[in-house]
Amino acid sequence: MTNISTAEARNDFADIINRASFGKERFVLTRRGKKLAAIVPVEDMDLLEELEDQMDVAAAKAALSESDERISYQDLRRELGL
Repeated sequence: MTNISTAEARNDFADIINRASFGKERFVLTRRGKKLAAIVPVEDMDLLEELEDQMDVAAAKAALSESDERISYQDLRRELGL
């Protein structure tokens, strides 16, 4: 992963995007030495979103297994005043 200042990224934006997209390089944008954001290939972002989805499903399953108590959709709407 390459650290690059925001000023440098601004000047070389097209090149950095091409390197991330076609060369599969990863960049961390910095300002005054602090990490701010990242430019990554879209495949990396897709993988991250997939992992987040899997974590959400696991958390939902864990929450469901904590209790057998269920509430119907209609009861929930009524409870929330919807």
